[in-house]
Amino acid sequence: MTDKPKINPYLAVLVGVFAVSFSALFVRLSTAPAIIIAAYRLLFTFLILAPFTLLKYRYDIISLSRRDIFLSAASGACLALHFVTWFTSLNYTSIASSVVLVTIQPVFVVLGSWVLYREKISRRGVYGMALALTGSLVIGASDFQLDMRAFFGDLLALLAALMVSGYLLIGRKVRSTASLPAYAFYTYGTSAILLLLVAIAFDFRFYPYPAKEWLLFFALAFVCTVMGHTIFNWSLKYVQASVVSVSVLGEPLGAIIWASIFLHEYPTPRQLAGGALIFSGLYLFTRASARKR
Repeated sequence: MTDKPKINPYLAVLVGVFAVSFSALFVRLSTAPAIIIAAYRLLFTFLILAPFTLLKYRYDIISLSRRDIFLSAASGACLALHFVTWFTSLNYTSIASSVVLVTIQPVFVVLGSWVLYREKISRRGVYGMALALTGSLVIGASDFQLDMRAFFGDLLALLAALMVSGYLLIGRKVRSTASLPAYAFYTYGTSAILLLLVAIAFDFRFYPYPAKEWLLFFALAFVCTVMGHTIFNWSLKYVQASVVSVSVLGEPLGAIIWASIFLHEYPTPRQLAGGALIFSGLYLFTRASARKR
Protein backbone atom coordinates (compact mmCIF):
# COMPACT_ATOMS: atom_id res chain seq x y z
CA MET A 1 0.00 0.00 0.00
CA THR A 2 1.37 3.42 -1.00
CA ASP A 3 2.24 5.72 1.91
CA LYS A 4 0.10 8.81 2.21
CA PRO A 5 2.14 11.82 0.98
CA LYS A 6 2.57 14.90 3.14
CA ILE A 7 1.81 17.09 0.10
CA ASN A 8 -1.29 16.77 -2.06
CA PRO A 9 0.06 15.09 -5.24
CA TYR A 10 -2.60 16.68 -7.46
CA LEU A 11 -1.58 20.12 -6.21
CA ALA A 12 2.05 19.14 -6.83
CA VAL A 13 1.24 18.29 -10.45
CA LEU A 14 -0.30 21.72 -10.93
CA VAL A 15 2.81 23.32 -9.43
CA GLY A 16 4.92 21.29 -11.86
CA VAL A 17 2.86 22.42 -14.85
CA PHE A 18 3.13 26.03 -13.68
CA ALA A 19 6.92 25.68 -13.35
CA VAL A 20 7.62 24.10 -16.75
CA SER A 21 5.39 26.61 -18.54
CA PHE A 22 8.09 29.26 -18.01
CA SER A 23 10.72 27.32 -19.98
CA ALA A 24 10.01 28.80 -23.42
CA LEU A 25 9.83 32.33 -22.00
CA PHE A 26 13.17 31.99 -20.20
CA VAL A 27 14.84 30.64 -23.36
CA ARG A 28 13.41 33.45 -25.51
CA LEU A 29 14.56 36.09 -23.00
CA SER A 30 18.13 34.75 -23.10
CA THR A 31 20.55 36.04 -25.72
CA ALA A 32 23.00 33.14 -25.29
CA PRO A 33 23.34 30.42 -27.98
CA ALA A 34 20.88 27.53 -27.66
CA ILE A 35 23.61 25.00 -26.89
CA ILE A 36 24.96 27.18 -24.05
CA ILE A 37 21.47 27.59 -22.57
CA ALA A 38 20.93 23.82 -22.74
CA ALA A 39 24.39 23.06 -21.30
CA TYR A 40 23.97 25.34 -18.31
CA ARG A 41 20.40 24.17 -17.68
CA LEU A 42 21.49 20.54 -17.41
CA LEU A 43 24.76 21.33 -15.64
CA PHE A 44 23.01 23.37 -12.95
CA THR A 45 20.28 20.73 -12.63
CA PHE A 46 22.91 18.04 -12.11
CA LEU A 47 24.81 20.16 -9.56
CA ILE A 48 21.61 20.88 -7.62
CA LEU A 49 20.54 17.22 -7.42
CA ALA A 50 23.93 15.43 -7.28
CA PRO A 51 24.84 16.16 -3.62
CA PHE A 52 21.51 14.83 -2.35
CA THR A 53 21.72 11.81 -4.67
CA LEU A 54 25.29 10.97 -3.64
CA LEU A 55 24.46 11.25 0.05
CA LYS A 56 21.22 9.27 0.09
CA TYR A 57 21.36 7.02 -2.98
CA ARG A 58 25.07 6.29 -3.38
CA TYR A 59 24.49 2.52 -3.33
CA ASP A 60 21.91 2.79 -6.13
CA ILE A 61 24.44 4.65 -8.27
CA ILE A 62 27.33 2.22 -7.82
CA SER A 63 25.14 -0.88 -8.12
CA LEU A 64 23.64 0.06 -11.49
CA SER A 65 24.56 -2.48 -14.18
CA ARG A 66 26.78 -1.55 -17.14
CA ARG A 67 23.83 -2.06 -19.46
CA ASP A 68 21.66 0.36 -17.49
CA ILE A 69 24.50 2.89 -17.31
CA PHE A 70 24.90 2.68 -21.09
CA LEU A 71 21.15 3.09 -21.63
CA SER A 72 21.05 6.01 -19.18
CA ALA A 73 23.84 7.65 -21.16
CA ALA A 74 21.90 7.11 -24.40
CA SER A 75 18.85 8.64 -22.72
CA GLY A 76 20.99 11.62 -21.71
CA ALA A 77 22.14 12.05 -25.32
CA CYS A 78 18.51 12.17 -26.47
CA LEU A 79 17.71 14.70 -23.77
CA ALA A 80 20.63 16.88 -24.85
CA LEU A 81 19.47 16.80 -28.48
CA HIS A 82 15.92 17.57 -27.36
CA PHE A 83 16.95 20.74 -25.55
CA VAL A 84 19.25 21.95 -28.34
CA THR A 85 16.69 21.43 -31.11
CA TRP A 86 13.81 22.86 -29.08
CA PHE A 87 15.73 25.90 -27.83
CA THR A 88 16.95 26.56 -31.39
CA SER A 89 13.40 26.30 -32.73
CA LEU A 90 12.40 29.22 -30.49
CA ASN A 91 14.80 31.41 -32.48
CA TYR A 92 12.94 30.66 -35.71
CA THR A 93 9.25 30.18 -34.93
CA SER A 94 6.77 31.53 -32.42
CA ILE A 95 6.49 30.26 -28.86
CA ALA A 96 2.93 29.14 -29.62
CA SER A 97 3.98 26.93 -32.54
CA SER A 98 7.08 25.57 -30.84
CA VAL A 99 5.59 24.55 -27.49
CA VAL A 100 2.45 23.07 -29.04
CA LEU A 101 4.44 20.97 -31.53
CA VAL A 102 6.83 19.74 -28.82
CA THR A 103 3.80 18.59 -26.82
CA ILE A 104 2.99 16.03 -29.52
CA GLN A 105 5.68 13.71 -28.09
CA PRO A 106 3.17 11.26 -26.50
CA VAL A 107 2.23 10.18 -30.02
CA PHE A 108 5.86 9.35 -30.83
CA VAL A 109 6.24 7.55 -27.49
CA VAL A 110 3.31 5.23 -28.21
CA LEU A 111 4.46 4.59 -31.77
CA GLY A 112 7.90 3.75 -30.39
CA SER A 113 6.33 1.47 -27.78
CA TRP A 114 4.43 -0.30 -30.54
CA VAL A 115 7.64 -0.82 -32.57
CA LEU A 116 9.98 -1.65 -29.66
CA TYR A 117 7.71 -3.34 -27.13
CA ARG A 118 4.89 -4.59 -29.36
CA GLU A 119 2.31 -2.73 -27.31
CA LYS A 120 -1.08 -2.54 -28.97
CA ILE A 121 -2.78 0.79 -29.66
CA SER A 122 -6.51 1.10 -29.16
CA ARG A 123 -8.73 2.40 -31.95
CA ARG A 124 -9.58 5.49 -29.93
CA GLY A 125 -5.88 6.06 -29.34
CA VAL A 126 -5.27 5.92 -33.10
CA TYR A 127 -8.01 8.50 -33.64
CA GLY A 128 -6.39 10.74 -31.04
CA MET A 129 -2.98 10.44 -32.69
CA ALA A 130 -4.46 11.22 -36.10
CA LEU A 131 -6.17 14.30 -34.69
CA ALA A 132 -2.96 15.52 -33.02
CA LEU A 133 -0.91 14.96 -36.19
CA THR A 134 -3.54 16.84 -38.19
CA GLY A 135 -3.16 19.76 -35.80
CA SER A 136 0.61 19.76 -36.30
CA LEU A 137 0.08 19.84 -40.08
CA VAL A 138 -2.26 22.82 -39.70
CA ILE A 139 0.37 24.74 -37.74
CA GLY A 140 3.16 23.70 -40.12
CA ALA A 141 1.16 24.69 -43.20
CA SER A 142 0.29 28.02 -41.60
CA ASP A 143 3.93 28.83 -40.79
CA PHE A 144 5.07 27.56 -44.22
CA GLN A 145 2.78 30.07 -45.90
CA LEU A 146 3.89 32.76 -43.49
CA ASP A 147 7.66 32.31 -43.58
CA MET A 148 10.11 29.50 -44.43
CA ARG A 149 12.08 30.52 -41.34
CA ALA A 150 9.06 29.79 -39.13
CA PHE A 151 8.47 26.48 -40.93
CA PHE A 152 12.09 25.48 -40.25
CA GLY A 153 11.50 26.26 -36.57
CA ASP A 154 8.42 24.02 -36.63
CA LEU A 155 10.50 21.15 -38.04
CA LEU A 156 13.05 21.63 -35.25
CA ALA A 157 10.25 21.55 -32.67
CA LEU A 158 8.97 18.26 -34.11
CA LEU A 159 12.53 16.89 -34.03
CA ALA A 160 12.74 17.98 -30.39
CA ALA A 161 9.52 16.04 -29.71
CA LEU A 162 11.07 12.98 -31.37
CA MET A 163 14.24 13.30 -29.26
CA VAL A 164 12.36 13.61 -25.97
CA SER A 165 10.34 10.55 -26.99
CA GLY A 166 13.58 8.59 -27.31
CA TYR A 167 14.58 9.89 -23.88
CA LEU A 168 11.29 8.68 -22.38
CA LEU A 169 11.32 5.29 -24.13
CA ILE A 170 14.85 4.50 -22.99
CA GLY A 171 14.09 5.85 -19.52
CA ARG A 172 11.10 3.58 -19.24
CA LYS A 173 13.32 0.58 -19.98
CA VAL A 174 15.95 1.56 -17.41
CA ARG A 175 13.43 2.57 -14.74
CA SER A 176 11.96 -0.94 -14.77
CA THR A 177 15.05 -2.04 -12.80
CA ALA A 178 16.83 1.15 -11.67
CA SER A 179 15.83 3.75 -9.10
CA LEU A 180 14.90 7.25 -10.26
CA PRO A 181 17.83 9.01 -8.47
CA ALA A 182 20.41 6.66 -10.03
CA TYR A 183 18.85 6.97 -13.48
CA ALA A 184 18.63 10.77 -13.23
CA PHE A 185 22.24 10.98 -11.97
CA TYR A 186 23.66 9.25 -15.03
CA THR A 187 21.18 10.77 -17.50
CA TYR A 188 21.56 14.40 -16.43
CA GLY A 189 25.30 13.97 -15.95
CA THR A 190 25.82 12.49 -19.43
CA SER A 191 23.61 15.11 -21.03
CA ALA A 192 25.47 17.96 -19.36
CA ILE A 193 28.90 16.53 -20.29
CA LEU A 194 27.91 15.99 -23.94
CA LEU A 195 26.57 19.54 -24.29
CA LEU A 196 29.68 21.01 -22.67
CA LEU A 197 31.96 19.00 -24.97
CA VAL A 198 30.03 20.05 -28.09
CA ALA A 199 30.08 23.68 -26.98
CA ILE A 200 33.85 23.46 -26.47
CA ALA A 201 34.37 21.72 -29.83
CA PHE A 202 32.49 24.47 -31.69
CA ASP A 203 34.15 27.23 -29.66
CA PHE A 204 31.01 28.60 -28.01
CA ARG A 205 31.56 31.22 -25.34
CA PHE A 206 30.87 30.05 -21.77
CA TYR A 207 31.48 33.50 -20.23
CA PRO A 208 31.28 36.37 -19.62
CA TYR A 209 27.51 36.80 -19.53
CA PRO A 210 25.52 39.50 -17.73
CA ALA A 211 23.79 38.70 -14.46
CA LYS A 212 20.43 38.39 -16.24
CA GLU A 213 21.73 35.45 -18.30
CA TRP A 214 23.02 33.57 -15.26
CA LEU A 215 19.69 34.11 -13.55
CA LEU A 216 17.89 32.66 -16.59
CA PHE A 217 20.24 29.65 -16.69
CA PHE A 218 19.59 28.94 -13.02
CA ALA A 219 15.83 29.52 -13.38
CA LEU A 220 15.66 26.98 -16.22
CA ALA A 221 17.44 24.43 -14.03
CA PHE A 222 15.72 25.04 -10.70
CA VAL A 223 12.25 26.24 -11.69
CA CYS A 224 11.60 24.32 -14.91
CA THR A 225 13.58 21.12 -14.32
CA VAL A 226 13.86 20.54 -10.55
CA MET A 227 10.50 22.10 -9.61
CA GLY A 228 8.84 20.93 -12.84
CA HIS A 229 10.01 17.58 -14.18
CA THR A 230 11.22 16.29 -10.81
CA ILE A 231 7.82 16.99 -9.26
CA PHE A 232 6.18 15.05 -12.09
CA ASN A 233 8.44 12.10 -11.37
CA TRP A 234 7.65 12.29 -7.65
CA SER A 235 3.89 12.53 -8.20
CA LEU A 236 3.84 9.36 -10.34
CA LYS A 237 4.14 7.37 -7.11
CA TYR A 238 0.75 8.66 -5.94
CA VAL A 239 -1.33 9.49 -9.04
CA GLN A 240 -1.98 7.78 -12.36
CA ALA A 241 0.40 8.52 -15.22
CA SER A 242 -2.61 9.58 -17.29
CA VAL A 243 -3.28 12.40 -14.82
CA VAL A 244 0.25 13.73 -15.29
CA SER A 245 0.12 13.26 -19.08
CA VAL A 246 -3.13 15.20 -19.44
CA SER A 247 -2.01 17.88 -16.97
CA VAL A 248 1.21 18.52 -18.89
CA LEU A 249 -0.97 19.65 -21.80
CA GLY A 250 -1.38 22.84 -19.76
CA GLU A 251 2.29 23.71 -20.37
CA PRO A 252 1.76 25.17 -23.88
CA LEU A 253 -1.22 27.15 -22.63
CA GLY A 254 0.89 28.68 -19.87
CA ALA A 255 3.77 29.35 -22.27
CA ILE A 256 1.43 31.15 -24.69
CA ILE A 257 0.01 33.26 -21.85
CA TRP A 258 3.49 34.29 -20.64
CA ALA A 259 4.55 35.09 -24.24
CA SER A 260 1.48 37.29 -24.66
CA ILE A 261 2.09 39.13 -21.37
CA PHE A 262 5.86 39.58 -21.42
CA LEU A 263 6.73 39.47 -25.14
CA HIS A 264 3.46 40.69 -26.70
CA GLU A 265 3.58 37.62 -28.95
CA TYR A 266 0.05 36.50 -29.72
CA PRO A 267 -0.99 33.26 -31.47
CA THR A 268 -2.61 33.47 -34.89
CA PRO A 269 -6.08 32.01 -35.59
CA ARG A 270 -4.50 29.09 -37.48
CA GLN A 271 -2.13 28.39 -34.61
CA LEU A 272 -5.08 28.38 -32.23
CA ALA A 273 -6.99 26.02 -34.53
CA GLY A 274 -4.02 23.67 -34.89
CA GLY A 275 -3.36 23.81 -31.15
CA ALA A 276 -7.00 22.96 -30.42
CA LEU A 277 -6.74 19.90 -32.67
CA ILE A 278 -3.50 18.79 -31.01
CA PHE A 279 -4.87 19.25 -27.48
CA SER A 280 -8.09 17.43 -28.37
CA GLY A 281 -6.18 14.58 -29.99
CA LEU A 282 -3.71 14.21 -27.13
CA TYR A 283 -6.50 14.31 -24.56
CA LEU A 284 -8.40 11.59 -26.42
CA PHE A 285 -5.19 9.62 -26.85
CA THR A 286 -4.08 9.78 -23.20
CA ARG A 287 -7.55 8.94 -21.92
CA ALA A 288 -7.73 5.94 -24.26
CA SER A 289 -4.31 4.77 -23.06
CA ALA A 290 -5.34 5.12 -19.42
CA ARG A 291 -8.60 3.24 -19.97
CA LYS A 292 -6.71 0.41 -21.69
CA ARG A 293 -4.24 0.08 -18.79
